[in-house]
Amino acid sequence: QVQLVESGGGLVQAGGSLRLSCAASGSIFHINDMGWYRQAPGNERELVASISSDYSTTYAESVKGRFTIWIDHDKNTVYLEMNSLKPEDTGVYYCKANLFSAPLESGILEDDYWGQGTQVTVSS
Repeated sequence: QVQLVESGGGLVQAGGSLRLSCAASGSIFHINDMGWYRQAPGNERELVASISSDYSTTYAESVKGRFTIWIDHDKNTVYLEMNSLKPEDTGVYYCKANLFSAPLESGILEDDYWGQGTQVTVSS
């Protein structure tokens, strides 16, 4: 079983910074990519940033230049450094991983896994 646990969310004033962490654990064979998504009340969940195993990155246009994503494969942990935060960044941030897992010695499964989410609130 693979589990993702996020941490680092909280309340911050506009212009402030926050760092989110997401640690994956379980029978992980290979991580293809990990990313962060956010969802504000009444809105659809949207991609914020993602990073693949070759370290290529993708950012939402609204966060380019302000957010940075990186991954530590040795720790199976992805991070999101958020700077110059705006009230529009408020939402629940979810960690997602696409990976190969080996729940049994004789099998490999590729699937997406999601964390429970961490609340980020940016006040004006």
